[in-house]
Formats: sequence, structure tokens, C-alpha cells
Amino acid sequence: MTSPPSGDAVPSTDEEKLKTPSPANDGPDDDELQPEMSLIDHLLELRNRLLKMVLATLICFAGIYPFANRIYLWVSQPLRDLLPEGQVMIATDVTSPFFAPLKLALVLSVFVAIPYILYQLWSFVAPGLYRHEKKLAFPLLFSSVVLFYLGAVFAYFVVFPLVFGFFTTVGPEGISEMPDISSYLTFVLKMFFAFGVAFEIPIAVILMILAGITTPEDLAAKRPYVVVGCFIVGMLLTPPDVISQTLLALPMWVLFELGILFGRLARRHTEDAPADEAP
Repeated sequence: MTSPPSGDAVPSTDEEKLKTPSPANDGPDDDELQPEMSLIDHLLELRNRLLKMVLATLICFAGIYPFANRIYLWVSQPLRDLLPEGQVMIATDVTSPFFAPLKLALVLSVFVAIPYILYQLWSFVAPGLYRHEKKLAFPLLFSSVVLFYLGAVFAYFVVFPLVFGFFTTVGPEGISEMPDISSYLTFVLKMFFAFGVAFEIPIAVILMILAGITTPEDLAAKRPYVVVGCFIVGMLLTPPDVISQTLLALPMWVLFELGILFGRLARRHTEDAPADEAP
């Protein structure tokens, strides 16, 4: 028998295994592989997506602005219903009747366009994510939008009637309450934002657990400090009254507990995943 030429040596079995790529590689899907983009290409893509976000916001604004006055009346309804008979909201600035509804329409346009804005951000970063990251990122992204809207709805239907009911009854006798429309709008927008961000606590807790920053057991052990922190945050983000502070602190604590629960489930899912799918 003649041995094969030295230049055509047959690789051993171990060498073949090392050189053969694993079919279960945790990289991007084959159909998702794209040519490597330069920094300029990335910047151009980011610019295009930012322009799409701005355009979507402007389109929403164009559709909302004609109804800005009606929307302002709806937003101010919780306070106007509690004002004594004969007392109304006023405008202390000459430009307030124009700029207050305009500001409200612009902010509402951003709120309405948030799903599309987040979709554009997702489309920008998704090609660089692995499969297991995509499986977790999209549900968290969708949940964050829903929770933000739920926070704003909770503020309008639950917090506003109680807070304004308290404020309209504690004033001295002989003082007529005539809230300024600009001051009221600033107040309610802060409340919408505060409750919207507060309702994102489960997402923040899950991300910290998945990133390995902390564990559900550590968070559960620090529960007393978290409860105190919730009331401190409620004091800082809401008006100086016990009602609004408590109405923000209690949901934050409940959402923190939900974050621990879902964080345990998410961690168990990643631990039970195959080795090629685990982070």
C-alpha cells in the first residue's frame, strides 16, 4: 500500500470537528447575515430612522392639533368637575390660550408615536442581536410601552380625582380657586410622566436580573429598603400631600414585586435553555 502524498494529508476526525462550524451556533441567523457596514453607513441609517421618527410625530401632530382644545378640556375635566359652581380655569398669560393646547398636542403626538419610534429603534439594533436576545428584547420592549400607557391611564382615572379632590377642599375660606391653564398642564404632564416611568419598574428589575447585576433573592432581602425608597420617590415626584405620594408609592412597590416574580421566570427560562441559546 502506498501512503497518500504529504500535501494531501487526510485530516483526523478531531480536526474535522474543530473546523466544522456547529449548526447550533448562537449567532445571527444565516438569512439575517448582511455585509459589514461602515461607520458612515450606520450613521446614515440612524439619520434615516430619526427622520422617520420625527416625520411620524409630525403626522400625529397634524392629526391631533385640530382637536387640541377639545383634548385640553378632556384632560382638565377631573379638576373642572371639582371646582365650585361659578369658578373656572383662567389664563394669566396672553399667549396661554394658544400655547397650552399646542404644547398638549405636541406631547400627545409623541405619546401616540411611541410604538413606531420604538419600532424604528428596534429595527436599528435588531441586526446586531443574537437569537436569545431577540426573544427577550421584543417582549420587554412591548411590555414597556404598555406599562407606560397604563401608568398614564392610572394617573388620570385614579390619582387625579383624589388629588384634585384634596386640593380643592383644603384652601382657606373666602379664596376662589381659578387655576391657570398653563400651570395645570405642566402639573398633569409631570404626573403622567412620573406614573408612566414608575410603571416601568418591572422591566428595570427584569433587566437587572438578566444582566447579572442582582438576583431575585437579593432584591427580596432588600424589600424594606425598597418600600421606603418608593415612598421617598413618591414624595419627590408628586405634590406635597400624602394621598398622591401613597398612590404612587404603593403601585411602585406592587410592580417591584411583579418584577421579582417575572425576573425569576425569565432567569429560569435562560438557565433551562440549551447551551447554544443561553447568553
